[in-house]
Amino acid sequence: MLKYILKRLGYILIALYLIVTATFFLMQLAPGSPFASERSFPPQIEAQLNAKYGLDNPWYIQYKDYLIDTVTFDFGESMKYKGRSTNDMIAESFPISLTLGIEAMLLAVGFGILLGVIAALYHNKFPDYLASTIAVLGISVPSFILAGLMQYFLAFKMGLFPVSGWKGFIYSVLPAFAIAITHMGFIAKLTRSSMLEQSSSDYVKMARAKGLGKWTTVFKHTLRNALLPVVTYLGPLTAGVVTGSFIIEQIFAIPGLGKHFVTSITNRDYTVIMGTTVFYSIILLFAVLIVDILYSVIDPRIKLKGAKK
Repeated sequence: MLKYILKRLGYILIALYLIVTATFFLMQLAPGSPFASERSFPPQIEAQLNAKYGLDNPWYIQYKDYLIDTVTFDFGESMKYKGRSTNDMIAESFPISLTLGIEAMLLAVGFGILLGVIAALYHNKFPDYLASTIAVLGISVPSFILAGLMQYFLAFKMGLFPVSGWKGFIYSVLPAFAIAITHMGFIAKLTRSSMLEQSSSDYVKMARAKGLGKWTTVFKHTLRNALLPVVTYLGPLTAGVVTGSFIIEQIFAIPGLGKHFVTSITNRDYTVIMGTTVFYSIILLFAVLIVDILYSVIDPRIKLKGAKK
């Protein structure tokens, strides 16, 4: 296990280097500059700003400085928000995005498994058709469309929820559902197919032959093994929640890290782009590693490649 973890950590470092390098050169190739806006700066002031942030240096000097900033995780001051460092913006906004992300993941996993179990237990009956239809709709409808519909009808028209902002738990309900709905559909389909497969397995038939009740068999044997594919989906789920929050935070005016990331791209705020990209990359890469380890712990039959037998 330790050998496998060390090997994966090496891969993570390589992946981070490639992501950091790709981000740097994409920013170099992007048109415009952080100081290009509807209000033109005098050439002297723009030259001073470029010198302040090192943008007048050759690309290889900027690249070296960027790598040093990445290793030390100190990306300096935002180019658009005077007096605010990138690290401070991440520290202030990430807890909001983390709260929203955890709520979305809990909703996706909880309701996804529930729909999948209902569909499997009532296979080819009305509950199965209803749960499967909800799952397909969840997969098919983009989260930003669902967010707009919920915001208009449930918040603006009916007044059941706040339209936007972030002042308490009630403000997170609609955006969390908007992020979760697609992943809920995937998890429901995974759970349903896995439950049906496990229900026809020999060990489940043996349990029923020994006199175990239906619900005891379902929760003690069938569901436990049927959830293994759901565990493998936690990695993509984390990535989906992170990327989904970019748009949803914009729609609901949530001051999270995703909103800052999108705004920084629009503003060409290089320091914030670099900081948030590296931060998100670390989260996603380690999330995949944790899911792989968790999968092997839940099912000891799975041997991690590179782990000692």
